[in-house]
Amino acid sequence: MTARRLTATLVASLAVVSLAACSDSDSGSSATTPNSGGGSQALPPVMVGTDGLEGTTVQVPLTNTIVIKADNPTNWTGTVSDPTVATFVPGRDDGSATFNPAITPLKAGTTTVTITDGATTINFTVQVNG
Repeated sequence: MTARRLTATLVASLAVVSLAACSDSDSGSSATTPNSGGGSQALPPVMVGTDGLEGTTVQVPLTNTIVIKADNPTNWTGTVSDPTVATFVPGRDDGSATFNPAITPLKAGTTTVTITDGATTINFTVQVNG
């Protein structure tokens, strides 16, 4: 194989690899993408921390979940002003793993959420996009 042909083959191979590595997804996306096995692969949940959450609006697709990263996740409780839009899922410890609290969307809309660990209370808005 000539050097010119080898270079052209290498450039074409790198272009294919580069295109395969590109993605249009963002951190708030929850679309599923088909995999080669015929199933689908869910994208990661929308992750938020308790620091700086007060007064913000968190957008989440209807097919995704908001996970609240918190110290002592099992201490947090929450209420959702419109339980038809979303629901609060408390953090838990099943003995082998500890799970953070979460907000699960139920339908498109906007609602206020209040979470507390007894010492800190945080109010924020959840906007569920259909």
